Amino acid sequence: MPHIRATVTDPDLPPTVRGALAEGLTALAVSALGKSAERTIVHLDPVPADRYYVAGKPLPEGVRDAHLEVSITAGTNSAAEKAAFITGAAAFLTELLGPLARGGVALHELHPESYGYQGVTQFEHYRRN
Repeated sequence: MPHIRATVTDPDLPPTVRGALAEGLTALAVSALGKSAERTIVHLDPVPADRYYVAGKPLPEGVRDAHLEVSITAGTNSAAEKAAFITGAAAFLTELLGPLARGGVALHELHPESYGYQGVTQFEHYRRN
């Protein structure tokens, strides 16, 4: 059940780009991490460049950046799968958004007893299935 939060420095991101981000990140979670598309959430957080800092300075006008924070269940992916996601995400974001100031991906692995949705922990979900 990955939850992908994508912070992008463009508050006026067109709906077509928002849709492409959601679809592309979901597809990458499926292909690189073996996750279920139906259980993947993408949360887009477009922000103005002057509220996003690199090296202690706000991004110049017209410069884009993106950062992904991805919550996954601990122990469900190998190091190679996680590396493939990070590499694939960087390529996808650059292809879709253009050159990025820095671009980053953080995979947060959460214990299955401490992570879930609709009142069911991942531990219980895996036990049932």
